[in-house]
Amino acid sequence: MAVVSEVSSEVVKYNGHITSFVVLSCMVAATGGIIFGYDIGISGGVTSMEPFLRKFFPKVYTKMIKDTKISNYCKFDSQLLTSFTSSLYVAGFVATFFASPVTRAFGRRPSILIGGAAFLAGAALGGAAYNLYMLIIGRVLLGVGVGFANQSVPLYLSEMAPSHYRGAFNMGFQFCVGVGVLAANLLNYGTEKIKAGYGWRISLAMAAVPASVLTIGTLFLPETPNSLINNNPNKAKHVLQKIRGTHDIQLEFDDLAAANAIAKNIKHPFKNVLQRKYRPQLVMAIVIPFFQQVTGINVISFYAPILFRAIGFGESASLMSAMVTGLVGLSMTFISLLIVDKLGRRTIFTIGGVQMFVSQMLVGAIMAAKLGDHGGLSKGDGYLVLVLICSYVAGFGLSWGPLGWLIPSEIFPLEIRSAGQSITVAVGFLFTFIVAQTFLSMLCHLKSGTFFFFGGWVAVMTVFVYLFLPETKNVPIETMDQVWKQHWYWKRYVNDDEDDVEINNKGNL
Repeated sequence: MAVVSEVSSEVVKYNGHITSFVVLSCMVAATGGIIFGYDIGISGGVTSMEPFLRKFFPKVYTKMIKDTKISNYCKFDSQLLTSFTSSLYVAGFVATFFASPVTRAFGRRPSILIGGAAFLAGAALGGAAYNLYMLIIGRVLLGVGVGFANQSVPLYLSEMAPSHYRGAFNMGFQFCVGVGVLAANLLNYGTEKIKAGYGWRISLAMAAVPASVLTIGTLFLPETPNSLINNNPNKAKHVLQKIRGTHDIQLEFDDLAAANAIAKNIKHPFKNVLQRKYRPQLVMAIVIPFFQQVTGINVISFYAPILFRAIGFGESASLMSAMVTGLVGLSMTFISLLIVDKLGRRTIFTIGGVQMFVSQMLVGAIMAAKLGDHGGLSKGDGYLVLVLICSYVAGFGLSWGPLGWLIPSEIFPLEIRSAGQSITVAVGFLFTFIVAQTFLSMLCHLKSGTFFFFGGWVAVMTVFVYLFLPETKNVPIETMDQVWKQHWYWKRYVNDDEDDVEINNKGNL
């Protein structure tokens, strides 16, 4: 394959093609996205089920059913209820910093394995919960699992993929997140109809299925050449030949070896990532996951059934509506997977951002004009809101969903890649927690203004990406530093004199 460097205009030729071995390996690893998506989808549906609320959150249930004076926007405003959802993200935030040294020292594969096993234990505890403490502890274990998986799986996919198709391979993670969300919504829709009232247990316990696939499948995965090259160069070369389907991989192997030589001198990657020459990558590692959360997508994913109930849909109808939005998001992620390496990252970000902004503004306007504190929307207005939310989810599934994971996993040099990914995941978990913990209260106080709030952030992030994110399509992952050196803004940080860079590195050892 041929890749054109935007800086030197030289053609970098890496031999090889897409092999069945690399496809199968990445498919297994990408199921780490299913456990994440499954939890996002299942928690919102379960918290809208009346038997679940009666058992664990009786005050919320009473307020929802019997209090006719309370505002539509405030029926589910409970810090205890949001703690059930957001406790996973606190655990994930902490776990990702433990995952980073594991991923760096022992490889991507052990981190994925730990993630799958922890999620499996959390699923068992959640399904068997008989009090709130068991429920929360189960959520914490799920958070540990997601923390390790989210830290290691995107790195695994980006390092295994041929550079010319890295975007499509990495987006397999977000596609699997969408599969998990859709599967959870389908299951919730079915278990809600179980008259005996134990449907929520099935929903929570079934998280063990994708966790088992990930855990068992990881036992058979190869480690990435990027991870192997430090301790076993010969094995790294053998794996690289196998995943590229050719013995002539010397040029790519030389780039890996050069990156590894630099990485060996970095003893404290979290300290080194603060260096001036890594400033653009550090900024992206912080702002991209932050922006991904303030799109408001997890509000829709977590609380879609609750949101639809708030605007007048019944319990089954609200779960069905959440299922529809999940299907739309999954479909658009698949389309994005097909076009990302052709259109490029920045173009897709712009298209998706505009679509999300318009959709959110219209939803906010309809709810402000038509939905009061009591009663509900008319049937026509309710379905119009559903269509607009589907449009919003489609925009996210096309852009900020998959690209929010792809960009951070491909921009870091090997010496700080594990630390950079940990920062990305930690920032994502932190703001997921903040949004999840505050949304129901925000909905109660801002009402329809909630959608204008998130829409405003979508406008800001779309402009930011257009101005400050260089195009990374088709650029080999070990030569990614070139895109920053020619960017109109970031070149002032990365074009340091080589002697100064060497001094900085020695000073941080």
